[in-house]
Amino acid sequence: NYKYMHGFGNEFESEALEGALPIGRNTPRFAPYGLHIEQLNGTAFTVPRSAGNRRTWFYRIRPSVMHLPFEKYLSKNSSGGPNRLVTNFNDPNQLEVVPNQLKWTPFKIPKKSDGLEIDFVDGMSTICGAGDPALGAGIAIHIYCANSDMKGRAFTNSDGDYLIVPQKGALRIQTEFGYMLVQPNEICVIQRGMRFRVEYVENPENKEKSQQGEGFRGYILEVFGGHFEIPDLGPIGANGLANPRDFKIPTAHYEDSKDCKDMVDGQYEIIQKFSGELFSAKQSFSPFDVVAWHGNYTPYKYNLANFCPMGSTSFDHVDPSIYTVLTCKSHKIGTAVADFVAFPPRHITMDDTFLIPYSHRNCMSEFVGLIYGEPNEEKGEFMPGSASLHSPMISHGSDARSIMYEYTREETPLRIGDNTMHIMFESMYTLKTTKWVMQECDKIEHYYLKDWKNIPIYFDPTNRD
Repeated sequence: NYKYMHGFGNEFESEALEGALPIGRNTPRFAPYGLHIEQLNGTAFTVPRSAGNRRTWFYRIRPSVMHLPFEKYLSKNSSGGPNRLVTNFNDPNQLEVVPNQLKWTPFKIPKKSDGLEIDFVDGMSTICGAGDPALGAGIAIHIYCANSDMKGRAFTNSDGDYLIVPQKGALRIQTEFGYMLVQPNEICVIQRGMRFRVEYVENPENKEKSQQGEGFRGYILEVFGGHFEIPDLGPIGANGLANPRDFKIPTAHYEDSKDCKDMVDGQYEIIQKFSGELFSAKQSFSPFDVVAWHGNYTPYKYNLANFCPMGSTSFDHVDPSIYTVLTCKSHKIGTAVADFVAFPPRHITMDDTFLIPYSHRNCMSEFVGLIYGEPNEEKGEFMPGSASLHSPMISHGSDARSIMYEYTREETPLRIGDNTMHIMFESMYTLKTTKWVMQECDKIEHYYLKDWKNIPIYFDPTNRD
């Protein structure tokens, strides 16, 4: 049973044992039930409340500091080489600068039948990014492809926030704050410094198929130094897009060491991402022993089906920024470290308007993924689990087939997207791709340039119409 509280950025409190939260103070000399007191800060102490000061107080069985020293960690996916998880984008040995429009076929999920048991941590691979987490500036985009639960281990990120978008397979995520169930067409955000573990949940609609160990896959948007927030609505008014009440926050659930079945030889492993590298430390207790907590710095989930899109009802396109679900603002007004954009089912009613995406060159980087849909694979259409990257000031737009259909369709209001959900990560940064995604994964679609090769040319200087 998953129980949630509702609201975005609220002050929350939750306790798994009645009376575990101190009343009227944060740090009494003796906390209830003999619990230890710990604070997790998402911002500096002195950040104004109006600017989003974030922190949470934990009341836990053991302090999280009780672990052995950290050591370098090498993931199973690395095959003896460097980890595929890259977040320092100043290393030319791991990166490749490519201005071309890029598209990848669905990333491969490892099969247990091949003798590979890959969990969420080992299944993460970096596609592209920019900046440096040590400087608190930049983003990274990852894909995760896995087939096993995280057993006796937890992951935490010193570098930034994770926005996780499941594409295949539901995730049962255990956090220090409690449990979340995150299914495809939902997202969750695990903020900087929060410990969590991921289990794969069978698809209730196709249990027989999921029992065959097909595994799970999804996209991750990581931001360094900042946090996501709901975008301002401006002239839209007080309501619309992502409504604060639809964000869900987990409730307290603690795990004492004697009840933890996942520890290996009495040890729990903490995998810490720190300055773009992975480290591992052992401890003799579960990191999820928080009995009660209160604060405004929490993980949260959101169902994209609740997104209320806006659009034109007369003529012309409205910029795709109206589909922004969450944004991480930059210090440059009007631009974002990262925007998370979703294109939900919606009506299109514009008159005398070219309805499909027009050709454009954008000052932002655009990374696109597909959560679900029913494309024609034989025609080379974008498949669920695929990805594309369009870099700043590099032309892109609709393919030839879509353009020809647009010029021949009947002009009538349309309902689109009923069977699809595209998502987009957009950033002010120019994103560098990793050598793994350009050379080793062998997933680049060579027909992408053919999408535009046969665009019809109708120019006739003698006929304006």
